[in-house]
Amino acid sequence: MSIGTPLSSSATRVMLLGSGELGKEVIIALQRLGVETIAVDRYENAPGHQVAHRAHTIDMTNADTLKALVNKEKPHFIVPEIEALNTQALAEIEATGVTVVPTVKAVQLTMNREGIRRLAAEELKLPTSPYAFARSEAELQASIDAGIGYPCFIKPTMSSSGKGQSRVTEQSQVKAAWDYAASAGRVNQGVVIVEGQIDFDYEITLLTVRARDAQGEIQTYFCEPIGHVQRNGDYVESWQPQAMSPAARKGAQDVAKRITDALGGLGLFGVELFVKGDQVWFSEVSPRPHDTGMVTMCSQRLSEFELHARAILGLPVDVSMREVGASAVIYGGADSKNLKYDGLEAALSVPSSDIRLFGKPESFVKRRMGVALANGKDIDEARSRAKQAASQIKPRAV
Repeated sequence: MSIGTPLSSSATRVMLLGSGELGKEVIIALQRLGVETIAVDRYENAPGHQVAHRAHTIDMTNADTLKALVNKEKPHFIVPEIEALNTQALAEIEATGVTVVPTVKAVQLTMNREGIRRLAAEELKLPTSPYAFARSEAELQASIDAGIGYPCFIKPTMSSSGKGQSRVTEQSQVKAAWDYAASAGRVNQGVVIVEGQIDFDYEITLLTVRARDAQGEIQTYFCEPIGHVQRNGDYVESWQPQAMSPAARKGAQDVAKRITDALGGLGLFGVELFVKGDQVWFSEVSPRPHDTGMVTMCSQRLSEFELHARAILGLPVDVSMREVGASAVIYGGADSKNLKYDGLEAALSVPSSDIRLFGKPESFVKRRMGVALANGKDIDEARSRAKQAASQIKPRAV
């Protein structure tokens, strides 16, 4: 792989569609490898906009607008970072020779829970929770009554970071869950998925990398498993490594390899799995860095963002850990377009800690505005330090 010079005729150009906090870190990783970066998002001054060579604000679900921007910028690689995209336009762009990471097929399937669940459960026969798709509240109730049962989870088929998700324990909650799921998806498809609750011990993210080795052959690499805590479908803390039995670890890697092989292409995938004892169930997969994987910025030799950048460019990767680490989310705490952060001195006084503030231009009470990272002699110490550092950051509206 040859890398050109940014802002010259020889430049290797990568366009990110979606430029939030994860995209920002991918852009930084690409720039360290000499890549020219173009950040695209649906709102101005997104985190990735602030560090890329060029930034654009467009409606990425509009086919004509998206194709016009690609024609103007002429990227060699397009890296989708969000679900709200016009995938038909991406398919037409891919057909012209532009590499869509990892593939348009992967983007189309994973942006829609219906597509990925049918691939995993019905084609690949991977173990999953019981599920059904519903196109009306009545259909949703019928699916629950027919066997899904309570408690269950109701989600939009297209959303991210827990948006639109509800845990339902009785019939009286179904209408509100339907309304929330139908209105909170990134693209309202009028379809929700209802999943039966699995009795699991813990859930993990297994970061799985499809990358070329020194001989140019595509290989699959696994990072150490990441444990995490979610509330209302959104991650609040993560740690690496999560202890697993040898059988569960092997089962997790087998499931992750089968689903990522089916999606194809090069890059890093965040595979979410439920684990009970030695048993493993597939939950979801993202064909891009995962929010729980932000812990790798302090735990691995190469973060998930650096691994993604290398894999995209066809370069060798190293998934080795450096030390035990943990992350804890920092929320905005207020609805504001002008936020200040106090307490950085106290946060960074926590041993082996670090802080990442994303620079999002607008805050909401429960919007993720930053993350605390910490290392420790074991998981308990790392988690305690990360949560302590996060608690010291005090966002305030100005």
